[in-house]
Amino acid sequence: MLRSILLYLSEQERLQNFVLRSRFARKRSRRFVAGETLDEAIAAARDLNRRGMDVTLDHLGESVESEDQANKATDDYIRILDRLAAESGAEATISIKPTQIGLAIDRELCLKNMRRLAETADALGNFVRMDMEASCYVDTTLSVFYELFGEFENIGAVIQSYLRRSEEDVRELARRGAPVRLCKGAYKEPARLAFQKKQEINDSYVKLLEILMDSQAPIGIATHDDLMIDAGKRLIRECRDRKAPVEFQMLYGIRRDMQARLIEQGYGMRVYVPYGNEWYPYFMRRLAERPANLFFALRAMRGK
Repeated sequence: MLRSILLYLSEQERLQNFVLRSRFARKRSRRFVAGETLDEAIAAARDLNRRGMDVTLDHLGESVESEDQANKATDDYIRILDRLAAESGAEATISIKPTQIGLAIDRELCLKNMRRLAETADALGNFVRMDMEASCYVDTTLSVFYELFGEFENIGAVIQSYLRRSEEDVRELARRGAPVRLCKGAYKEPARLAFQKKQEINDSYVKLLEILMDSQAPIGIATHDDLMIDAGKRLIRECRDRKAPVEFQMLYGIRRDMQARLIEQGYGMRVYVPYGNEWYPYFMRRLAERPANLFFALRAMRGK
């Protein structure tokens, strides 16, 4: 019920406009969003790097409505890659929403822009992750990814464990040795397409992680859930001879104590750092993805 409410609120434009104008909300959002500018995001990345954490930057924004907007978003990400290459003491990869670079307009437009990003990142020694969005975009997103993964090794995919189709997708990605970020999923989907119960989603997550661990695909275990963290640790122990890298991934500002603990225990940790002024839908979906995050968020806002 809470998840459905949060997803509903994430789509309410009037509420979004009110929240974005709120000085209080903007100030509190800084716990979970690095800021509105690239300078602020790079400062956050530098601080996390100093604490032994890897970073992925996400310039917040979603589906665009024109080719010009898609090309501009791509240009913005190329500037981010160039800036990261020039910075000292701040290392980060980038994560892209395919609809931000034109997927909802035309597959070939998205393919062209994603190729530009992969080429630029490859030349600069960086990495690009293609985010996964709502189920209606999964087939096209994966088709773009597979076409480019045949040309570039510095790109990765995302799989959502709540989608019923994900086992088939994970097996194909694992077969190809593609880097995969495994998360639970945060979009409202019908029961015919997605598991609705927490236990089903968790069971799917562990099963998909087991499939990935049996492959040589680099893995990002993206979760704040203690049960999934424990499952990840167990599988890492059981597959200690595995050569491909495995890391935990968490969101900026959430469970910072656990992020530090995992580093202390010797696990790889990557923090997903969003920035920009379009933070409201991102933040609400993250709460919906795991409503317990609302508890962490409220504690964080109180400085706990």
